Amino acid sequence: MPGFSPFRGVRYNAEGGFVDDVIAPPYDVISPSDREALVARSEHNAVRLELPAEEGGRNRYEVASSLWQQWQDERVLVAEDEPSFYAYRMGFHDEGGRPRQTTGILGALHLEAPGKGILPHERTTSKDKADRFDLIRAVRANLSPIWALSPTPGLSALATTEGPPDARATDEHGVHHRLWRLTAPAVLEGITEAVAANPVLVADGHHRYEIGLAYQSETASPGSDRILAFVVELAEEQLSVRAIHRVLRGLPDGFDVLAALEPFFEVFETTGPDDTILARMDDAGALGLVTPKGTWMLRPLRSTVEFADHDLDSSRLDVALASLPEHDLKFQHGWDLVTDFVAKGEADAAILLRPATVEQISAISHGGERMPPKTTFFYPKPATGLVFRSLDLD
Repeated sequence: MPGFSPFRGVRYNAEGGFVDDVIAPPYDVISPSDREALVARSEHNAVRLELPAEEGGRNRYEVASSLWQQWQDERVLVAEDEPSFYAYRMGFHDEGGRPRQTTGILGALHLEAPGKGILPHERTTSKDKADRFDLIRAVRANLSPIWALSPTPGLSALATTEGPPDARATDEHGVHHRLWRLTAPAVLEGITEAVAANPVLVADGHHRYEIGLAYQSETASPGSDRILAFVVELAEEQLSVRAIHRVLRGLPDGFDVLAALEPFFEVFETTGPDDTILARMDDAGALGLVTPKGTWMLRPLRSTVEFADHDLDSSRLDVALASLPEHDLKFQHGWDLVTDFVAKGEADAAILLRPATVEQISAISHGGERMPPKTTFFYPKPATGLVFRSLDLD
């Protein structure tokens, strides 16, 4: 069963715990212009550690290592005196505009090969892991958490919070991030036992988990046997799961995407994409197709459902896409972002998917299988900079 331990966090020494200017989004969604804006907010913004740049003739990793040590020496960052878990709450609005909260626990998840205590839920795409590997070698710290899901009932209730948060921020999307230290021995023990009671699913951060395993194997040093993880109860009320849509590019000139998809779907025309499109898809039990010529609903035929690996839009679409000529497939969350590519003439077509449910995620993972790559988008993402985990403090 999975091990989950408190750790001595390293946090910004910010008055009142206000860290709005120094948090950053996950590294893989930060554009060059985003990075510039984050650094402009504060010279101590976490993006300089998580997504370092060459400075003063030093390479990116030397810069990150130097800043990590310098900020601790200057007490910009301060290590806790004792190990803690951290209750972490994100307040946001879902795609329907309803207020929601996700509350989980930040701790050190013990690394082990996936299969028993740790269950990956998606197949990963090929990705350059050398950058993240070189960064952890240089800094010897987990700068951002992976996201794991625990099916243990009542885990959320253990993330008890009292008084003002120890760290707080509101990001550029209006998401409220709040962090509380948990140090009571009974609470720490209860959280450890709850997470250990059932296998956990890696929801986000598969590549970072794999890098953690590789680094553990390389060094076998104290601290390298765990990874910073945000563990959330696998429950509908705690999770907002969104779809990751598909953008098609590079198809032959004049290729009829709609005609190519008709052998796999019942096709019917609908009004153009707007903020009702996802609800219309859900009501119709269909995917959505947007091309320069119009918008259609795609209801999977029985044969498509039977050929698909899973009862998921992503699996059904994979059946159809395999029949298309060679093309470039891009993954993108946000129906408006996807359809905008078509509107600007930057894509041949956009295909909108419905999100996987919590029940589907749980059932597929516990069945020992994985979903197709880029099936789920858990929203919102934990911020980088609320708390770091140094591998040298364990």
